Amino acid sequence: MEQRKHWWNGSWGRLARRDVFLRTDADKWFVEARSGGAEGTSRFAEYDDEEAAYDAVRRLLGGPGEWREVAGSEVCPFPSRGNGPA
Repeated sequence: MEQRKHWWNGSWGRLARRDVFLRTDADKWFVEARSGGAEGTSRFAEYDDEEAAYDAVRRLLGGPGEWREVAGSEVCPFPSRGNGPA
């Protein structure tokens, strides 16, 4: 399975953090909506084509938060500056 995209809502902390992942495997597309960071809970959906998967992603990103695409596979949990924990 190949991870194509990853978005994060910009919130730190187990209760506030949300992530959305777009993955593909052969001719199937998968969207994971995760709440609570790496050890949180996830909901998964499978789609037959890329367009349907991106439609699902757009609906998820329409919620609250300052959604941004994550470069690479993970967000550093403790950035050197910014809004992370001290």
